[in-house]
Amino acid sequence: MKKGYLIPIFLILPAIVYLLLFIGYPIIGTFQLAFSNPKGWFENFRYIFFSKDFQNAFLNTLLLGMVVIPIQFVFAVGLALLVNKKRKGYKTLLYIIAAPLALSDITAALISYSIFAPNGYLNKILLSLNWIERPIYFFGYWFKSREFLVIVLTEVWRATPLMFVILLAGLQSINQEYLEAADVFGFSTWKKFVKITLPLLKPSIVSALLIRTLFAFQIFGVVWLLAGRDITVLAGETYYWYVLQNNRNIASTYALVIALLTFIVGWFYIGTIRSKHLEEGVE
Repeated sequence: MKKGYLIPIFLILPAIVYLLLFIGYPIIGTFQLAFSNPKGWFENFRYIFFSKDFQNAFLNTLLLGMVVIPIQFVFAVGLALLVNKKRKGYKTLLYIIAAPLALSDITAALISYSIFAPNGYLNKILLSLNWIERPIYFFGYWFKSREFLVIVLTEVWRATPLMFVILLAGLQSINQEYLEAADVFGFSTWKKFVKITLPLLKPSIVSALLIRTLFAFQIFGVVWLLAGRDITVLAGETYYWYVLQNNRNIASTYALVIALLTFIVGWFYIGTIRSKHLEEGVE
């Protein structure tokens, strides 16, 4: 074997070793723990599927995704269109919008708590303006709807920039000649958006929705810090069983369920994109 063939192998070897040690081995261990139970291989799955905690966590995870993702998408599209116009001050606006990308979910949750806590900034401002007589409580078992609202606001603020960046990149890749031709033919702004911009932006839209949906099933830090187990989610239950209950088997089962759901969602998105692309190619 020539030395030229060995160079690519040596270059990729560190990545392969990393994947095997830090991803492959934990995955194998997760499967072993999830299917380990004296009563049978699938006993852990049967336990969580019939558990009310799992059902609530699954529904809460879906509900958060169904509420947060559409709001983020609308904001991301609007902001991307605004920044893409490159009017005066657009660079400053770009930095402001993208700033939350530098924050972890823990940091974002702590910032939200400092705003909405009983002695937080929001209550202090409202009290100083004499708009309320006593602090408004946003956290606690009896205020689940308010907790949910704060979580949604935090997630929208924290994760919208991710979709925004993807969509902005898609907008900037659109050939301006198409839009100039549309102006010649007298297209209105709305018609240009619907007939030209939106179809050409479709790959970026699907990519942004795919990534954000996959992350939605893994939401943990914001929910756990702001609501604890008042509002349970799948990733939160994984942490609860592994750390607080010290039950690695049930925690691994939850982890596999999350992995299965993300795989199904990814397969659905990719399958939908591929089928539509083939249909358009045939036409």
